[in-house]
Amino acid sequence: MPSKSKLGQNFLRDQHAIRRIVAALGDCSDRTVVEIGPGVGAITRELAQSAGKVLALEVDRELAAGLSAEFSVDGTERGIGVSPSNVEIETVDVLSFDFESASVAAGQKLVVVGNLPYYITSPILLKLAENADVLDRAVLMVQREVADRVAAEPGSRDFGLLSVAVQMHGPVERLFTLPPSAFSPPPEVHSTVFRWRFAPRFQELELDRGQFLKFLKQVFALKRKTLANNLRAAGIDAALVVDALANSGIDSRARAEAVSVESLAALWRFLNAKGATPTNEVAPEVD
Repeated sequence: MPSKSKLGQNFLRDQHAIRRIVAALGDCSDRTVVEIGPGVGAITRELAQSAGKVLALEVDRELAAGLSAEFSVDGTERGIGVSPSNVEIETVDVLSFDFESASVAAGQKLVVVGNLPYYITSPILLKLAENADVLDRAVLMVQREVADRVAAEPGSRDFGLLSVAVQMHGPVERLFTLPPSAFSPPPEVHSTVFRWRFAPRFQELELDRGQFLKFLKQVFALKRKTLANNLRAAGIDAALVVDALANSGIDSRARAEAVSVESLAALWRFLNAKGATPTNEVAPEVD
């Protein structure tokens, strides 16, 4: 089936890669696996052989209808489908999907897998982060450059808002990278598969999730500026900025990309205790 470029559809066709992705999920024989964007069902078919239940979320109605037919009772009887008892196709945009209700219905935390559309990768990652409490782990394929940002460590050029926003919800590890030829049609970029184990750190670091994430948007807004300049631009008193950085053990000349998650958390706690939170909206720079 031809892809629809507006939906960012590049279908994985490398069978070895498909098996590696499913294997990276670990034992799912008694788990509900949510697949984001099954497309033509390449990963879905492999999952159906090993997962307790597969809940595939497909926004494209035509693709969803094709998958529903394949994994239906009629399809099984014709010998072209897999037993429908563990595969359910839902026509829905993942950004509006209710992960919490699905977790309650499953009676357990969910496992997630997906080849994420390039054009909405970040919103999907943030959607998963918002639902981290009901998710166990995920194996996701994204554009290589996005994976570099997600897994980046402090001090690297790729470390930024997305890095912290993801890592605050659990550790990530790169698994492998695929060339354009692994897909049909071939994209113009390489794709990287990474595993994300959900373990939110907000309670551990004594943070208010919503306020801290809003704070991060401000401190990473101007990447070419120092952290101190970002804080002042966000409306925090200059003298308090000096005290906050010193108290948090952060060099006054440091940029946010050079500061660890733990130090950023300490900085937020100090400012919050002083009743000082960013009051000015700083428009992010475009890389």
